[in-house]
Amino acid sequence: MTKWIFVTGGVASSLGKGVSGASVGKLLQLNGFTAAMAKFDPYFNVDPGTMNPYQHGEVYVASDGAETDLDLGYYERFLGMKTTKDNTNTSGDIYKTVIEKEIKGHYNGNTVQVIPHITDEIKKRIDKFDNKVDVALIEIGGTVGDIEGLPFLEAIRQFTLEKGKGNVINIHLTLVPYIGAAMELKTKPTQHSVAKLREAGIMPDMIICRCEKPLDDDVKKKIALFCNVRKDAVMEATDCPSIYLIPESFYNQGVDKQVMKMLNLTPKKKFDTSWFDIMKKELTKEINVAVIGKYTGMKDAYKSIAESLYLAGLHNGIKVNDVYFEAEDENLLEKIKGFDGILIPGGYGYRGVEGKISAINYARENKIPFFGICLGMQCSVIEAARNMAGIKDATSGEFDNNAKEQVIAMLDEQKSVTSIGGTQRVGEYSAKIKKGTLAYKLYGTEDIVERHRHRYEFNPEYAERLENAGLIISAKHDKLPEIVEIEDHPFFIGVQFHPEFASNVDKPHPVFAGFVKACAEKHN
Repeated sequence: MTKWIFVTGGVASSLGKGVSGASVGKLLQLNGFTAAMAKFDPYFNVDPGTMNPYQHGEVYVASDGAETDLDLGYYERFLGMKTTKDNTNTSGDIYKTVIEKEIKGHYNGNTVQVIPHITDEIKKRIDKFDNKVDVALIEIGGTVGDIEGLPFLEAIRQFTLEKGKGNVINIHLTLVPYIGAAMELKTKPTQHSVAKLREAGIMPDMIICRCEKPLDDDVKKKIALFCNVRKDAVMEATDCPSIYLIPESFYNQGVDKQVMKMLNLTPKKKFDTSWFDIMKKELTKEINVAVIGKYTGMKDAYKSIAESLYLAGLHNGIKVNDVYFEAEDENLLEKIKGFDGILIPGGYGYRGVEGKISAINYARENKIPFFGICLGMQCSVIEAARNMAGIKDATSGEFDNNAKEQVIAMLDEQKSVTSIGGTQRVGEYSAKIKKGTLAYKLYGTEDIVERHRHRYEFNPEYAERLENAGLIISAKHDKLPEIVEIEDHPFFIGVQFHPEFASNVDKPHPVFAGFVKACAEKHN
């Protein structure tokens, strides 16, 4: 029978519910249990796929093509799991499902209400993990007290009652701010947050306190007393040099032992320290990578890129300093001189594209390791068409739908699409790699499966012309080019897919690993 852990948050958003929940899940895995994690977000967008990166950070792509919140990236990187549509839920999608059922007569003409219809749909989605894993962790987005979050809290209350004591626990993450003038950690925000949670009928079993300074015994006693939890269930989450050190921090506080005790679980094996061992790996080299993007004002817009670079460096014993530059910067080329590598991530629209193309030209001509992802790959194709194949007006149909030389073009099946949400080529697609290429050397196999999220493609009509000019198409999905390379270059590769969504702590993505190694060799 599956056990359940709900992770809620209070006082402020962005405290790290996803990382905290994933860290607890990792500790349970290291004790021998299977674990999975899902997110329930109260906002009314049907999915995050159409949301502005400046508001919500990157859109993460699950294996089945679901466009999701970036927290699912933490779940995959920490737990080594593959997420799907089942791991992401929003109020918009839940209400849409209930309304569609009502229109079809599913409720036999009864009045449709938040309770029981919305709460039943929430519970149904939570219960999808029953008997699939030993422990299911459910993160509730937003902050306790938000009006749109109330149906989720009510669903949790009902679910806990239905599953019974010892099968469900609630972990509440709160902020314990340090007031410099008073030189004190203040517990009042946590007390109010827990009071709000209790108003909804939920009693936290464990409180994780996000704080700048460690909690002393008196502070823990105070929180325990006023929040009605045991003192040994009051944990701290102070800043760590890396989020991947949080599981060890929790382990040292006995978080896993407390959770197992509350859920009546006995470890299935001797605790596995392999995760901690990876984190202790010595970084003997240091490299600087220029990431040239369009949304660099919001660091979470490239969260999976940053984490993939870090993990690739960790496994290679290399500290990666990723520095972000706006593609529209007039002094871009001057600023990226001296960097060990250049990475251009995905994006949409024409803004900043010419800056990206000029940076690619700089990387190609000066033998700087280059890695282009999605739009970054498409820009590398445009650069090759203009400067290697002599197609001076080469561009993408995304930038000019009437352009004559569309080396990047929309597929025919995309031309009739009217809705922008969930209509791209998205999710996992296979590709065949050509032997003897850099891609084959990196992957070590001909057959790969990678996650996509795009509407435009390398136009196959230009493939032969560009290959004759020196651009190598090293992988294809059917007739569609998936990976491009340049010969006689230390490392130059562009991929149509998003490899950053397939990196985790145990196994960094091979293209990221190869790119970081090439940057380190240039640095030497």
